[in-house]
Amino acid sequence: RATEQRSEEEKMQKTTVAHSNPVRKRTKSLEPFSSKECGKSFIRESHIKTQMITHTGEKPFPCKECDKSFSCIAYLKTHMRTHTGEKPFLCKECNKRFSHMRNLKVHLRTHTGEKPFLCKECGKKCDKSFSCIFNLKTHIRTHTGEKPFPCEECDKSFSRMSSLKTHMTVHTGEKPFTCKECDRSFSQIPHLKIHMRTHTGEKPFTCKECDRSFILISHLKTHIRTHTGEKPFLCKQCDKSFSQISSLKRHMRTHTGEKTHTGEKPFTLRVCIDLLTSEEALSANDCGHTSPVDLTVSCFH
Repeated sequence: RATEQRSEEEKMQKTTVAHSNPVRKRTKSLEPFSSKECGKSFIRESHIKTQMITHTGEKPFPCKECDKSFSCIAYLKTHMRTHTGEKPFLCKECNKRFSHMRNLKVHLRTHTGEKPFLCKECGKKCDKSFSCIFNLKTHIRTHTGEKPFPCEECDKSFSRMSSLKTHMTVHTGEKPFTCKECDRSFSQIPHLKIHMRTHTGEKPFTCKECDRSFILISHLKTHIRTHTGEKPFLCKQCDKSFSQISSLKRHMRTHTGEKTHTGEKPFTLRVCIDLLTSEEALSANDCGHTSPVDLTVSCFH
């Protein structure tokens, strides 16, 4: 029985040692490695070596597919997915895949509605928030007016690189987005999406006054004026106003004499219109006509 008690004590001692060793080892492994450059601390020595490269600017890991280089092998491996197309991170809500874990995390906020990045622009009444810090930084430029992406072809600048790329198609004439239903091509994907509605019949913009629907929001806004009576397009030659810019342009031809199909503009001065029906009126109207003018013809002088 004494032997059994002694064996039990030995087991307890071994158990204590077994539990104590990892604690001692773990404590030792948590001793921080500090960077002399920035004071940051790291658990592993390899981490501090990687950190030091960020100070020197060294990028010893080149991509064999393109001319980019990286400061650590992990960054290179992540970058390689842009060439291989590998997307190992799956969204369980919608089955979309991503090449980076951070992109998946940002995407998940579209399901949760989380927008942790709030615009705090001083002096501006702005309560907008964003799901990722990049979108917040881009939004801030709407307050500062910063446009860091200039076009080399003209003097325009843009707040987003994507906006610059879209703009460049104006100069190149490139139209990479082709409609599969017809032969039309477009320089921007939003333009293609709008065009596709002409095939699908989709009209997502509905008037609340009469239930009419439209392909474009601009068409809906124009239509709303038939209910409000608003006529924001004013003729500078006379006091008429119009609800649509197209109506104003059509009206302006009565002043310029422009012919609709040829574009000819025979009258360069501001004009007046007289409808002449008698010899007496002809003599009073010094326009060079020698015979009565048909009621359907306008005499410009």
